[in-house]
Amino acid sequence: MVRRLAALLALLMVAACTGGGDGEGPPAVPSADDVPGTIVVASGRDVTGKNGIRQQLIDAWNSEQRRSGSEYRARLVELPGSADEQRSQLLGALQSGSAAYDVVNLDVTWVPEFAAAGLVRPLPGNLVDEDVVPSVAGTARWDGEVYAVPFNSDVGLLYYRRDYLERAGVRRADLESWAGVRDLVETLDSRLDEDAYDKGWTTQLAAYEGRTVNAVEAFASAVDDFSLVDEEGRYTGTVEDLADGIAELGRRTGRPYTLADAVHSDEAASLSDFAAGRTAFLRHWPYVYPALHRTFTKEQLGVVPLPGRAVLGGQNLAVTSSSPRARSATDLIRFLTGRESERCLLDAGFAATRVSAYGDGVRCTTAAGPSAPASPSASPTGEGADPVPRDAEGRPAHARTILLPALRKAVQRPRTPLYGAFTQTFTARLGPLLGDDPPDEEELAARLDEALREALPG
Repeated sequence: MVRRLAALLALLMVAACTGGGDGEGPPAVPSADDVPGTIVVASGRDVTGKNGIRQQLIDAWNSEQRRSGSEYRARLVELPGSADEQRSQLLGALQSGSAAYDVVNLDVTWVPEFAAAGLVRPLPGNLVDEDVVPSVAGTARWDGEVYAVPFNSDVGLLYYRRDYLERAGVRRADLESWAGVRDLVETLDSRLDEDAYDKGWTTQLAAYEGRTVNAVEAFASAVDDFSLVDEEGRYTGTVEDLADGIAELGRRTGRPYTLADAVHSDEAASLSDFAAGRTAFLRHWPYVYPALHRTFTKEQLGVVPLPGRAVLGGQNLAVTSSSPRARSATDLIRFLTGRESERCLLDAGFAATRVSAYGDGVRCTTAAGPSAPASPSASPTGEGADPVPRDAEGRPAHARTILLPALRKAVQRPRTPLYGAFTQTFTARLGPLLGDDPPDEEELAARLDEALREALPG
């Protein structure tokens, strides 16, 4: 167990909410090895490992170009830092023209900002066809145009310890509602006598995007058709709706149920606490499914859709307005987001954006990893034995029955060119709710409403 936990923690070092991570990246300037037709792709860290699936797909496209006699090649540049730091790097580079990026891998919340600023160009509408999961397809457009193509998606899931429930004598668990989860936490707290176990569940509540994600999930679960902005990104919220959302967030994060360290936790910290056995439940993203199976067996670990509404995450590929290779860059995006590529992403641990990737007619043959049961011991990233439970078609076992339905029901965070201002305001103003002396819900809602009206002019 100790060795498996150490391996998991090593994987966490490159993990983040939107697929980025800390660490040094290749230079954000042309390489001496670039040929004249090099298409530079800027992206956050690939959470699927050292031999990441994104690089494998780019290598496959390059091989096709060589076989066809094309002069074009693609090169992946992984940006260092957190998601917020990557956003700042990309904005600064594209606005100043200091980096020769042709394709940028944007968090889904950044698309309106980059489109409205004229930093990325409109793309052919047929790149986002009916095969793309409808909720995911909605992240690609702004002001009536397609500006980015869904590459890999993301959605909140609830991971849980099957063995903890069994030891507590739970034979039938209600994991479809937060009320049911809270009841289970009370049962576990009263019956478990574990050295490691501390409190029922954990999530990402530190003062960064993770808190915004958890709050939007609570708000969207409490308020029907919840939305804080209109189609043009202007603020439309009400104090009443905000108060209902705050009340739900308070119920979810109450101290009788939530690990105390959650208020300081990001993706890595919350995953580490869960892997160490401190909690029985964890809200996290799909990419941790393979990592957790390096620590737990399928008899110990379970996963279900997040109760209520879950937030949609993920990254979309866009062509920069300054790219002199826009046509070939668009061809590259078409390849990277095609049916077979999406199946490769799914097999490697990402949430695929196309419905066909979850079906039986598409296999991954362009990348190194298997998508068939004939090679069950090989990792999709080529790094050794594959611990992931897989179905008869080689997909991760939860892909069709849990992940795809969760994506279909997922909600977006507010779509606005001022998303940075929104999330900073939202995160900061909700902080007191997680403190030792939380304010009155109505009072906090009024203050939040006033702050959001300033951040997102109506």
